[in-house]
Amino acid sequence: MENILPGILKAKSKAPDFTLKNKDGEDIKLSKYNGKWVVLYFYPKDNTKGCTQQAIDFTELMPEFNKADAVILGVSPDSEKSHAKFIDKHNLKIELLSDSEHKILKKYGVWQLKKMAGREYMGVVRTTYLINPKGVIENVWEKVRVKNHVENVKETLCSLL
Repeated sequence: MENILPGILKAKSKAPDFTLKNKDGEDIKLSKYNGKWVVLYFYPKDNTKGCTQQAIDFTELMPEFNKADAVILGVSPDSEKSHAKFIDKHNLKIELLSDSEHKILKKYGVWQLKKMAGREYMGVVRTTYLINPKGVIENVWEKVRVKNHVENVKETLCSLL
């Protein structure tokens, strides 16, 4: 079993920079968005019920995030090809990034030991970070439940503007 990480990053800490590939194989660097708000969300798997709903919810509220000068970045261990199919299938408008080597998932503390049906395995703990224009984490949602989550993120962002 892999090493257990120190845990989820906390609010008021600097968001670690990273570069990951999007669905088209292009490098997307977090620091490219300095000066903007960033909603960085980590999710377990493309085309699963909760992950699909969360991506659709972010897509539906994207115009409101855009008004707040915020970008939405979703990260999972799925491949670029998987992201491309997921985006096309559900007409998603958000940027999805691939971390198949789990480097950024580990850096952000979301690659953790999980338990289901008596089985232990390493996986993504659904987590959302709200990063301010200076690159500092303003808010963290751990072990996210999808229902109403995106609305809560939007409300928190608007309260900080």
